Amino acid sequence: MRNIRGTTGTLLAAGAVLALAAAGCSSGSSSPGSSGPKTIRLITGVKSDPFYITMTCAAQTEAKAKGLTFTADGSAQWDVSVQKPLIDSVAAAKPDGLLISPVDTAALTPSLKQLQSSGTKIGLVDTSVTDPSVGITRISSDNEKGGHVAAQALAKLMGDKGSVIVISVKPGVSTTDARIKGFTDEMAGHPGIKVLPTLYDNDLPATAASQIQSTLAAHPDLGGVFAGNTNTGQGIATGLKQAHKQGLVKVAAFDAEPDEITALQAGTVQVLVAQDPAAIGTQGVDQLAAAFAGKPVTGQIGTTMVAITQQNMNDPAVSKYFYKGAC
Repeated sequence: MRNIRGTTGTLLAAGAVLALAAAGCSSGSSSPGSSGPKTIRLITGVKSDPFYITMTCAAQTEAKAKGLTFTADGSAQWDVSVQKPLIDSVAAAKPDGLLISPVDTAALTPSLKQLQSSGTKIGLVDTSVTDPSVGITRISSDNEKGGHVAAQALAKLMGDKGSVIVISVKPGVSTTDARIKGFTDEMAGHPGIKVLPTLYDNDLPATAASQIQSTLAAHPDLGGVFAGNTNTGQGIATGLKQAHKQGLVKVAAFDAEPDEITALQAGTVQVLVAQDPAAIGTQGVDQLAAAFAGKPVTGQIGTTMVAITQQNMNDPAVSKYFYKGAC
């Protein structure tokens, strides 16, 4: 999950992606197990997010290759009250399969269990829920490892001294919670660095900008900051620029969206920990297709993570992990 995603252009691109996903699909609905092409619905965390656009594009391509009917939608914002009506809509349509990035580890579980009991096979992509009975497969990055990677990179850039802070979305999101754990666990092995209490910005860049400025005022020795997702990364970059601290305070951020790549090139961000959302989308479709065919399903799949810096970003083996703004 990430996002420097709040621009009008990105929202329009997301709309085009979802419209394209719907255009090639049958408008009718049927009960799970009925004759005809199997149907898959995808509900992403935030539909305007290039991470989820990249996932949607790959899932759509894979579904088409397998002869599956595919439609996609996503939350307008990272909020249970926004995503739950989308799940209710899917329940009414009764698709054979649902891929979903739940925006909370617990609040949506009753709705998902009810949908699952009606016969729809569920795959959790990117984020997950704590109840192990939900979903036949869970596909995501090793977010805890990504937190370790970010901490190692920041510690090196900071010369193993000074203060560091994590700014993230909100507690209770499986992916970002894991990133924070990995980061703080790794920093425990760097005694010269003081880890300040984690702050949460509710996925609002303006809040992250204000938080980093307040932290700078209270902790002049601040040497590094870890952004839990890309909206947060955008806000931190803005706050550092306003405080004239760009490049002086080192920034590690998750994901590799177009705006983040630009920030890396400009030196606003020093490290990007990229995920592989395309692989998540492809594997999600593959696992549901296997379930439809009565074949074995892999319950847990981890996808690749790559640390991107100015030094390696032009390597084709690295640049292939850059996220898309549109298919």
